[in-house]
Amino acid sequence: IHKKREIESKNRDLTDSINYAQKIQSAFLPEINYIKKMLPNSFILYKPKDIVSGDFYWSKKFGNKIYLACVDCTGHGIPGAFMSLIGFSMLNEIVNSQNTAKCSAEILDDLEFKVNEALSSKQYHTQSKDGMDVGLCCFDLDKMELTYAGAFRPLIIVNNGEIHEIKGDRFPIGGGTSYVKSPFKSHVIKINKGDRFFMYSDGFPDQFGGPKDKKYMNKNFKNYLANKCNLSPEEQIIGLEEELKLWKGNNEQVDDILIMGVFF
Repeated sequence: IHKKREIESKNRDLTDSINYAQKIQSAFLPEINYIKKMLPNSFILYKPKDIVSGDFYWSKKFGNKIYLACVDCTGHGIPGAFMSLIGFSMLNEIVNSQNTAKCSAEILDDLEFKVNEALSSKQYHTQSKDGMDVGLCCFDLDKMELTYAGAFRPLIIVNNGEIHEIKGDRFPIGGGTSYVKSPFKSHVIKINKGDRFFMYSDGFPDQFGGPKDKKYMNKNFKNYLANKCNLSPEEQIIGLEEELKLWKGNNEQVDDILIMGVFF
């Protein structure tokens, strides 16, 4: 009985600590209202697997440019949350220290350098395999165009039920030495009336469920977004929550889930 009480007490302490860490992580994330002031027709669905998350979203205004990022760090739970705080503070540092607004690819190049520098072991001359997949948009509402760069994450554009996918580069930020890397590519996209832009982590497509207990898959996820292209941002959140619940059934959530949308 004594042992059981001791374990229960430790579990309580641990849960209390993680709940407190969740408050700290939430304080880092930008307010939804801050993003909606800049991009009124937008939404964010954010569902950590465990109390704290390795996925995070980030936004910053610099001059007439609005940056918006969807980031999926290695792991989830506490290790993922540590990585998310590193990534978040580095993105702020990069944007705050620039003289003129950088394009999305330049910011990812800077982030790559900073993450590698922070995670390389000075003592053993080794490099951590930890890293992050990122989708980064830079909106210029004066020119009505956006610049996109991605590290393993795509940008999905839906207009009138038609899907257009812009793939990110096939390597992450950080992630060790097992990737052949080059500078990130920027994609400049004209914003048209009716365009709906989506970025997401792999949590929803990787969720197990359905009649055969398989992954939801990217293809089905993109088709879902295309089929629901008339919904408002608020309706999108409700619809995605319902779709996830139906698919997941009694299965556990397998990963952190982050989905972001901006509509014009």
